[in-house]
Amino acid sequence: MSISATVISVSLISTALAVLVVLADRIFNNYGECEIDINNGTRKFKVDGGSTLLATLASQQIFIPSACGGKATCGLCKVRMAGDAGVVLPTEEPYLTEDEKANGVRLACQLKVKQDMQLHIPEELFSVKEYKARVEKITQLTHDIKEFRFTLLGPKQIEFRAGQYMQIETRPYDNVREIVTRAYSMASLPSDNQAIELIVRLVPGGICTTFMHDHVKEGDTLILRGPFGDFYLHEGADELLFIAGGSGLAPVKSIIFDVLEKGLDKKMTLFFGAVTKKDLYYVDLFQQLADKHENFNYVPALSGPEPEDNWQGETGLITEVMKRHVADPHNKQAYLCGSPGMINACVKVLEGIGLREDSIFYDKF
Repeated sequence: MSISATVISVSLISTALAVLVVLADRIFNNYGECEIDINNGTRKFKVDGGSTLLATLASQQIFIPSACGGKATCGLCKVRMAGDAGVVLPTEEPYLTEDEKANGVRLACQLKVKQDMQLHIPEELFSVKEYKARVEKITQLTHDIKEFRFTLLGPKQIEFRAGQYMQIETRPYDNVREIVTRAYSMASLPSDNQAIELIVRLVPGGICTTFMHDHVKEGDTLILRGPFGDFYLHEGADELLFIAGGSGLAPVKSIIFDVLEKGLDKKMTLFFGAVTKKDLYYVDLFQQLADKHENFNYVPALSGPEPEDNWQGETGLITEVMKRHVADPHNKQAYLCGSPGMINACVKVLEGIGLREDSIFYDKF
């Protein structure tokens, strides 16, 4: 038998086995009708068992945050179960603390609805909605970052806090048949409530980022869900430090503009870290903002400027730059958004300066 024939045979056998597994699950794991009770009767409904709790709740227009779209790689879709929901799965273990497991916290994307369930979710999730939105404008910000501005078609208005995020649902494209949802922070102002702006950085091999960068055009209609997240302005400080990298400028931009629009008495400094000059964006926007507002300071920094950049600004890792500017932790809060490595390094430096853990807020992506 030729190699190609062998490959085809193996593929056919694999496909047949996959179909048999699905059919067997439907035939032998028929869980019948199950009742879902949320927050002690606040919401009650009956569904056919067998799907994940995340998908089951979504079918009832109750959307639990899930940046990875149900792949158990983000750990955001936590719900607290009342009663026995079965053993914690290996896929859940990395995202649950011992206290959470003891208190019945589970990942909704990994928990199948097999029986009646009682659970608790934050009340604010009842206000999360699914939006139909049209892409009005796409702006190339850097070689790998685009800004997408959407007009809401239905519902036509959204209420959110500056700093929160939305989830985008993809469509099949090229050889990708899978539909996924991914989370992106909003860069727009809450007062601009008939539109949404998202900043998307292209990740090589990323299903959603490739979809957004290579297949979404102006005029297209997409499905968005939200708002989600607790990365927003908190009470308790007169001076705010913002530290961002890459597409992490999105929620930071929203918060800064919201503070200025509301005329809040806050002193603000934005530290933005990039590698070379081509990785910087919104430079003119934030510089004009700094020139106009005495309470706002903008500090861009490059960790590896090229000779042709002719860079005259700050250089070094953003943690080093921030440490040179911030010495006194008194009456300050820090808001961080960027890669996990950047966040972890910034937290360490900020705590070393003297900022308390409850004064540091961050969004990792």
